[in-house]
Amino acid sequence: MQEKNQTLVSEIILLGFQNLQNIKIYSFSLFLLIYIITVCENVLIIVLVSSSRNLQSPMYFFLQQLALSDLLQITNILPILLQTIIYGRSTLSLVGCITQLYFFGASEACEFLLLSVMSFDRYVAIRIPLRYTSILNQRVCFILILMSWVLGFGIAVVTANLIGALEFCDQNTINHFFCDFYPLLELSCSDTFSLQFEAFFLFVPMVFLPFILVIVSYVCIAHAILKIVSNTGRQKAFSTCSSHMTVVSIFYGNIIAIYLFPPKKQSSTINKVLSLLYTIVIPMVNPVIYSLRNKDIKEALKVKVNEFCKSVNI
Repeated sequence: MQEKNQTLVSEIILLGFQNLQNIKIYSFSLFLLIYIITVCENVLIIVLVSSSRNLQSPMYFFLQQLALSDLLQITNILPILLQTIIYGRSTLSLVGCITQLYFFGASEACEFLLLSVMSFDRYVAIRIPLRYTSILNQRVCFILILMSWVLGFGIAVVTANLIGALEFCDQNTINHFFCDFYPLLELSCSDTFSLQFEAFFLFVPMVFLPFILVIVSYVCIAHAILKIVSNTGRQKAFSTCSSHMTVVSIFYGNIIAIYLFPPKKQSSTINKVLSLLYTIVIPMVNPVIYSLRNKDIKEALKVKVNEFCKSVNI
C-alpha cells in the first residue's frame, strides 16, 4: 500500500548556494563573468590551434581537446547555476537532470583520459625528444583522442543508464548546484546498494588507471630532468610539467574526495565548494596555465590580431 501511495517524481529542484541570496546580484555577476571569460579563453585556444601553422604539434592538439572538454563542462554546469542564483532554485525535468549528469560524466571522464595522454606527451617530449614527432604522429594522436572521447561518453552512458533505472518518489529537492551522482542517489526510493557497488567499480578504474599513468610518466620525467646537466635545461623541462602537475593534483584530489570518499550530509557545503572548484574554476584557469602563458600561443595570437587589424583597415 505504501508503494502505491508514492508519487513518482518528474521534476528535480536544485537549490544551489542558498547562502548567496543576500548578495545574488554580485554573485550572479561574478559567475557570469567567469562563464564569459572561460568560453572566450577556450574558444580562442580551439581556433588558434586549428588555424595556426606553428601550433600543429601533438602538444597543442591535446591542449585543443582539453579546451573542448572544458568548454563542454562549463556550458553544461554554469547556466543552471546562474539560474539558481537568480531565482533561488532551478527546476529541471528528471530526463533533463539525467542528461546534465550524462554530459558532466562524459566531460569528466574525457578530462581524466586527456590529462593522462598529456602526461605521456610530456614524457616523450622530454625523454625521447628526437623521436617525438615519429612516436606521436598524426595517426597515433588521432587514435588517442578518439579513444578518450569514445571511452568518456561510453562510460557516461553506463552511469546515466544506472541512474535512469531508479525510481524517484516524493522527494525531488537536491541541495546542490547541478545534478550530481550521489545527490541523485539520495533522492531515489529504489534500493541503490547494487548500483553504488557497480558505480564504484566503474569509477575506480576510470580514476586510478589514468592517475597511475600520470604518476609513472612524471616519475620517468623527473628521472630524466635530474640527468640534464645545465640548470637552464632543467628549468625549461620542469616548467613544461609543473603546470600540468598542479592541475592534475587539484583535479584528482577533488574527484577522489567527493566520489570515492563522499562526505556526509552535514558536509554538503564542503561538497559544493569542492565541486565548484573542479567544474568551474579549473576550466577557467586551464587555458591560462597551459596555453596563454605559452610563447607559441602568444605569437600565434599576435599574428591573428595583426591579420584582423589589416583586414579591418582594408
